[in-house]
Amino acid sequence: MGLLGPQLLALLGLGLGLGLRLAGAGETPLNSSLGLLEFSLGKFKHFMLNKPFTEAVLHHISSNITFIIFQVHSQYKNVTISFYKNPPSGASGTGVDKGLVSILRPEQSICTWYLGTSEADNVWSVAIPLSYSEKDPIPGGCNLEFDFDVDPNIYLEYNLYETMIRFAPANLGYARGSDPGPCDVGTGQDSRWRLQYDVYQYFLPENNLTEEVLLSHTQKMTVVSQVEANGFKVATLKSSDKTIVYFSSVPGQGVIYNVIVRDPVLNTSAAYVPVHTYACHFNTVLDNCSSLGRLSAKVFFTIFAVLGLFICFFGHRFWKTELFFIGFIIVGFFFYILITRLTLLQYDDRLVLTAVTGGLGGILLVLVWWRFGLILICMLCVGLVLGFFASSVAFFTPLGDLKIFHDDAVFWVAFSCMAIAIPVLFIGCLRILNILACGITGSYSVVLAIDSYFYTSLSYITLNILRRAVNTHFNRAYTKVPFQTNDFVILATWAMLAVSGITVQIRRERGRPFFPPHPYKMWKRERERRVTNILDPSYHVRPLRERLASRLAEFRQLFQPEEAAVGERTPLLL
Repeated sequence: MGLLGPQLLALLGLGLGLGLRLAGAGETPLNSSLGLLEFSLGKFKHFMLNKPFTEAVLHHISSNITFIIFQVHSQYKNVTISFYKNPPSGASGTGVDKGLVSILRPEQSICTWYLGTSEADNVWSVAIPLSYSEKDPIPGGCNLEFDFDVDPNIYLEYNLYETMIRFAPANLGYARGSDPGPCDVGTGQDSRWRLQYDVYQYFLPENNLTEEVLLSHTQKMTVVSQVEANGFKVATLKSSDKTIVYFSSVPGQGVIYNVIVRDPVLNTSAAYVPVHTYACHFNTVLDNCSSLGRLSAKVFFTIFAVLGLFICFFGHRFWKTELFFIGFIIVGFFFYILITRLTLLQYDDRLVLTAVTGGLGGILLVLVWWRFGLILICMLCVGLVLGFFASSVAFFTPLGDLKIFHDDAVFWVAFSCMAIAIPVLFIGCLRILNILACGITGSYSVVLAIDSYFYTSLSYITLNILRRAVNTHFNRAYTKVPFQTNDFVILATWAMLAVSGITVQIRRERGRPFFPPHPYKMWKRERERRVTNILDPSYHVRPLRERLASRLAEFRQLFQPEEAAVGERTPLLL
């Protein structure tokens, strides 16, 4: 009897487990021909999804668990997740980051889901079931906008300028067999209006588009404790706020977003299903993630970097070349904003027109200096360019994401004041201001050239300002970008070039005049000297117009036949 007792208990347990399994699967037995994946709570499983529908099963669910969020992730190939093998309309979700909430019935210890894909190739995926108790808030429990009754998914959209995430409001947790609390009956502390939402952002390694990296890092943004440890908290929303958050798009850079809903009264929390984006496409020719750099941009910024590198080390000595560089930046920047906001031209066309117009702006500034010789006006342009850059650096820091600067009026006033402050501060030492502008802006052009070949976050110092000027809705976006190993290397290179250029120019210009003399006055004085000084060899040089006419007459004689000799043919006798 002592031996039969444990055996009998084991058989009874096996039968009870099988009955619960069939009940949890909707009275449908497992079909091995469809494929079967068995999961454990809180553990990730990597698999190749290659069947129309694969059954995912979770056993041994504890009685203190109230609901389970089952989620699956892939890189760019869509996966379908559903409660049913043949899901009716609106009962399944398709995407690269999808999840379902299973509200458990009393005594339920098994859950079943179905995974499928319409892709021709195998889809490398990772999935995990996460459990929560009755005190934890239910992500998407008050959904009125999306497909599922309880929708824990984050919906993501992006364009060239910004990335938007949306999610359904959560509801308070409740025990098994109980009815969910009302969503919009009251706004007191005993309703879902006490919940708060923390939005987190996580950057993947730069210049890495592999599936292995994405799926491994997704695991760091799934569980609440991992999200808090690895993610960067961007914002905290109240229940009265819209559940929409905007970010700056970073094409080619992988980013994972997630939201944690918190109950401040019970001190509990739950995580939504994380979502990722590269702000580009993997399966299209246009804007493909592996070939984002345009040839026109590479040519433009390479030439710009060569000129900028020359200005970095020799800008103050070659004053006219520097003025051309500054005029090119000012006119090109404003012209690009103008044609982008007013026309529908393609990027390549806008870049060519910007290059032409910027070149004309540089020539115009050189002509203004040559004719009028206004040092203060020219240095005001130089100082404003340096001030613009200094202000851009300031708003590239977390200062730019402060809520007060999401207002366009406040932002542009603060930005303009910081930009104007630079030429005002250096009004008494214009040569130092000019050398600083040459070294900093000239070396930064090298950073922009590097970004056209390899991604670097440092290019967004000025690109974020350009986006804000071009796009009227960019003020609502958070502009944080990753700062990783290659960014530190490029930052060190930029700093080395800037310091070297400034040092070389300061040492070389020591003891020399601060600025060159007025070109027009020098030309006029030289012309008067040549006219009045008959001992000057240049005095006897004919005017340019007469010299050109004489050369042209000689050239014409080359094509004329020689005239026949007339008269005496006898040679002269000496």
